[in-house]
Amino acid sequence: MNPPRPSWMRRLLRTTLAVLFILMVTAVVLRQPVWGKQPPSPASVAPGRLEAHVRFLSEACHPRHHLARENQRKALDYLTAQLRAAGGRIERQEFSTPAGPYENVIAHFGPEDGPRYVIGAHFDACGIQPAADDNASGVAGLLELAALLGREPSLPAHFELVAYNLEEPPYFAGPSMGSAVHARRLREQKVPVALMLSLEMIGYFKDERGSQSYPLPLMGLLYPSRGNFIAIVGRWDQRKTVADFKRACVGAADIPVVSIAAPAFVPAIDFSDHRNYWAEGYPALMITDTSFLRNPNYHQPTDTADTLDYRRMAEIVKLIHAGLLEHARHAENGGK
Repeated sequence: MNPPRPSWMRRLLRTTLAVLFILMVTAVVLRQPVWGKQPPSPASVAPGRLEAHVRFLSEACHPRHHLARENQRKALDYLTAQLRAAGGRIERQEFSTPAGPYENVIAHFGPEDGPRYVIGAHFDACGIQPAADDNASGVAGLLELAALLGREPSLPAHFELVAYNLEEPPYFAGPSMGSAVHARRLREQKVPVALMLSLEMIGYFKDERGSQSYPLPLMGLLYPSRGNFIAIVGRWDQRKTVADFKRACVGAADIPVVSIAAPAFVPAIDFSDHRNYWAEGYPALMITDTSFLRNPNYHQPTDTADTLDYRRMAEIVKLIHAGLLEHARHAENGGK
């Protein structure tokens, strides 16, 4: 007969089991695990084209901050030409600020009356930095996504691709952000949006242990220590949106995918253009390499084209393309 355990041991055991259970539930809720994978995407994305876009924006248009009017014009003309060449129906969305007029570039693909998917990336830069990852990488991904959509024989939805101006300071979090203007106008026009994706820094990857950090220390227990993945970031009350899009794209490309449905107290979850669609009541996600939580070149002169991984960027574009088509077709079939 074994002697009974002391009461303090029983309490310790119960506490330990409770903590493990809470961690497990937290991991499931935050990370949105997905069972099953999509088949590999047959789409082809050339890393060299992504690099050419990044180099044009970060070198030929350097600097491209809000006061660099000539370089901004050069970037706008380049984006317009690339999106038109991909087959997009183009509009230049003008808006006013106290400093004068600015523009977004919009390209429409697919049926006019289909459910609306908005995919955006900001092309302006913070100060005089080259801003290759932030955010020439996201814009390059947007342009190559446009090329893939333009080659589709038919599209299951209306895809609206937007290159935003004025995401960076001093406009960040204010009403003159290009994405804030765009989101408000969609709401004013009563346009239903099935999903918005913000492509915010998608080019920097590291395979070494410890290369990835997180805004809260405990997140390191739930997420990888290697900065070799792409992240899908959503809001706590849009957990299903995160899970549905992740389910639509995981497996389609050769890149690890992690996700978070983040409570409001988690820092940095709204540090891009998707925040403005949340403000208008639209479902929105950020697709990101996690920015300054991984990339030491964030808002530095060292954020150059040579620091990015264009092969993995190509896989991300394939992933987003496949995920959007699958998500739209799933919605078209009533979620079946």
